[in-house]
Amino acid sequence: MPATGQIADAIAFERSILPNGLRVITERIPFVRSVSVGAWIYVGSRDEKPDEAGISHFIEHMVFKGTERRKTHHVAQWMESVGGFLNAFTGKEYTCFYARGLDEHLDRGVDIVTDLVLHPSFPQKELQKEKDVVLEEMKMYEDSPEDLIFDRLESVVYGRHPLGRPVIGNADSVASFSRSDLVRFMSRQYSPDRMVIAIAGNVTHEAAVAAVARALGSWDRVPERRRRSKPRSYRPKQVVETNTSQQAHLVVGTRALSAHDPERISMIVLNTLLGGGMSSRLNQRIREHYGFCYQIYSFLNMFTDSGDFGVYTATDPARIDKSRSLIRRELDRVTQSKIGPRELAQAKSQVKGSIMLGLESMSNRMMRIGRQELLYNRYYTLDEVLEYTDAVTAESVLDTAQKVIGGAEFSEVVLVPSESSE
Repeated sequence: MPATGQIADAIAFERSILPNGLRVITERIPFVRSVSVGAWIYVGSRDEKPDEAGISHFIEHMVFKGTERRKTHHVAQWMESVGGFLNAFTGKEYTCFYARGLDEHLDRGVDIVTDLVLHPSFPQKELQKEKDVVLEEMKMYEDSPEDLIFDRLESVVYGRHPLGRPVIGNADSVASFSRSDLVRFMSRQYSPDRMVIAIAGNVTHEAAVAAVARALGSWDRVPERRRRSKPRSYRPKQVVETNTSQQAHLVVGTRALSAHDPERISMIVLNTLLGGGMSSRLNQRIREHYGFCYQIYSFLNMFTDSGDFGVYTATDPARIDKSRSLIRRELDRVTQSKIGPRELAQAKSQVKGSIMLGLESMSNRMMRIGRQELLYNRYYTLDEVLEYTDAVTAESVLDTAQKVIGGAEFSEVVLVPSESSE
């Protein structure tokens, strides 16, 4: 059996840029038998005009309805017929189409994800059916108070900025999309220099580059110039809505750090100790000590030029005011004194453990290197990330807490059961 050091040495990250500007990045894990392939496009819902709200997400749906070479059912079967899978997701800043299968099916995985990006047929007969599917997806989110409340909070924290709109869009915008709208948006936004092919698993970099070059090497498109505007000044706001749920749902949030902020690792540690698990301050105080809720957690979203932080819980309507006060007390407490060495060590270990356990999945590894390339244009090794986490101190956590939480004006959204609306 190889020593641990030999295993680590066998893991290799490599990066190449094709002549058309498309980047290919690989992380070779020679002791597995699978491979995960992701086509990342640096285009998301924040790149949409108001009347295009939700078009990136709708395109993600529609590409699975067929390509120039494959009918709808052939798209789904291409990976599943050999035991793999194919999927996609859309975010506010990027879209990803990904496949996973056995290492012997590398070419198959590259072929299908690139076919979806390059050659979608957008059949007219499928257009209205998929609009209905997305409208049902919207209803599903509306029926989920936990999903709905975060959409409401983002609209408050980011206002009219595209980051404040739901990725899925709205019923009116989605209903208006035509086939030519989809084609025009992709022609305007999708291009080689905005795309990364990330591959993790039992693969050599040479084989990956060759497969990608065969599929995308001749792709040549100059996209429309764009400039992502930074969110404007933030004004806190309180929103109360009625809902058919049995509980009152509460979320408080404010603007926070971006993915490029030097204090982002301290912020991650701070978020973890506040609401990152059963041992977190919020869970121990509000659930374990008072029994006010079943679920409570803090959250942190970081984008290229902004971010948001907050706390979510659900409780009996009669306890919403007390829960709010207890949350505020914990947020204030973390800004007033340094955390102890034991709590700091536990929070850092939790952050590091979460990262390392996630690396046991090839899909997680692929997503990690894909996001890093899009956000930072570089690769952070596991040792670097662990080193940065270890470097977090009680002083740096306190400084970050005072910067983000201390004196911050938190917005609030409350969903209350209809019979408790008063």
